[in-house]
Amino acid sequence: MKVSNNDLKKIYWGALRFEETEDGYLQGFQYMKEQQDYFERVSDFWFERCSATTAKTLEFKTSATKFSFDYRIIWKGSEDSVELFVDGVATDIRYVKDLKDEGRLEFELPAGEKTVLLYLVADATMQIRNFEIDAEYEPVVKKEKVLWLGDSITQGYGPLRSAHTYVSVANRLLNYDIINQGIGGYVYDKNVLMKMGDYMPDKIIIAMGTNQFGTETMKDIEEYYELLTEIYKDTPILAVTPLWRGDVEGGEPTLISFCEKLKAICEKYENVTVVDGFKLVPHLEEYYLDKLHPNCLGGEIYGRNLVLEIEKAGF
Repeated sequence: MKVSNNDLKKIYWGALRFEETEDGYLQGFQYMKEQQDYFERVSDFWFERCSATTAKTLEFKTSATKFSFDYRIIWKGSEDSVELFVDGVATDIRYVKDLKDEGRLEFELPAGEKTVLLYLVADATMQIRNFEIDAEYEPVVKKEKVLWLGDSITQGYGPLRSAHTYVSVANRLLNYDIINQGIGGYVYDKNVLMKMGDYMPDKIIIAMGTNQFGTETMKDIEEYYELLTEIYKDTPILAVTPLWRGDVEGGEPTLISFCEKLKAICEKYENVTVVDGFKLVPHLEEYYLDKLHPNCLGGEIYGRNLVLEIEKAGF
């Protein structure tokens, strides 16, 4: 059974909006066009990454034994993966390094009713078309709408596995309906904050600051939270302070000082809850790709510990 792009959108999660190319490829975007235009004006690095297939998934329930689709990769930040989970268990991994830039992906499924979760690439941009499946299917049911904001760690660089970014790990347990606006190299920048059409999240999670902990002033961060809380008013916000990083020799006191200042800013707002990032991933190189970005193990630990903090805070 061939599925139209309009029907495909019903099982395609993580997109704020969609566009279709002239040759029929569907691409999901996590930013509004106005936000992308801003990135294009100020930073090629941000602009390349703002349309990556970050945290986008195909999720559905079915009795099918196989499904497939055409894909096209139009940008690569790093070579992570496309990963298949069936009833919560990983069953197939396709690494970007082994894929051509354009082709068709086919996946086998076990017999019987099951829940299928396919992670698209996290740190690359993938378009898809001609989705086919050999049985009926239905979308999964998600919980709250959550807007996730952050830098490269939130976008998914580090594990080199799309299913093992900390956001993916956490959301397999939380089952939020997420829009992930993590973007490599990003900082607290109020200029990207704006009302995004009729999209209104139930909750917001922010994990930023590691790219600006050496700043001499906290003005940009203060203005960011002022505008964020103005746009989203009483929406619950969870602010995760930066993780430990071992790549800046002698820089830990400065990072700790920054985290304390960030906490003080967040504590001004009744709807903002702070989580101490230093407690989420062990301060050991084995948990990091490069002493900064958590690897697969670090992402797993980060995601699970964050879920515990979310439950503890009643967020």
